Amino acid sequence: MSPDRFGETVVTTSTPLASVLQYWRTLGFRWLALPEASRQREQQLRELQATVQRCRLCPLHPNRRQAVLGVGDPWSPLLFVGEGPGAQEDIEGQPFVGAAGQLLTKALWMVGIDRRRVYIANVVKCRPPENRTPRPSEMSACFPYLRRQIEILRPALLVPMGNPAMSMILGRTGIQQWRGQWFQKNGVWVVPIYHPAYVLRNPETFPLLLNDLRQIAEVARHFGWL
Repeated sequence: MSPDRFGETVVTTSTPLASVLQYWRTLGFRWLALPEASRQREQQLRELQATVQRCRLCPLHPNRRQAVLGVGDPWSPLLFVGEGPGAQEDIEGQPFVGAAGQLLTKALWMVGIDRRRVYIANVVKCRPPENRTPRPSEMSACFPYLRRQIEILRPALLVPMGNPAMSMILGRTGIQQWRGQWFQKNGVWVVPIYHPAYVLRNPETFPLLLNDLRQIAEVARHFGWL
């Protein structure tokens, strides 16, 4: 993905486009979205949400309150991916709103990232019973939805959080070994990090999470993604 892509603020003018974009950059805007592109992306996400809500592909669907697609800025170049919704997420219909989500919000804030300026999703869209780790068959059944999200959102940087997300996105296991390392897949940068729920259970890993997020923030600022 080009670091010069644009996304959110709408401009209508007869001025040559390059001059308009340069003007908005001087005002601090890093990316702009033209109206038609913005409407199209929002419509695609709504259609995907409706499809996920009807999904019956794995055994998780009978016990869900609602399917949880994602939350955040759909024009952000940064896409964070966890493993699946928890109890609070199942109630509210948004990912990472429980204790793990609060820790993620805090960690992002500590490295200068406003959570509202990234997009957050999960591999599986329905809550596994007792918040257990999603089974491989469940993740495989749900992965086409995540793949479609990635196609719609077109992130420059993908951040799998924890082993399940990393295994589905990179085909690797062993988050301790691979966290904080940079990979490229299909033209997108991928950086695995610890899952916030794991950090809650293992507080000694919080500095490692911060270190990885700090590196992500530095690169994102360098390329104008934040």
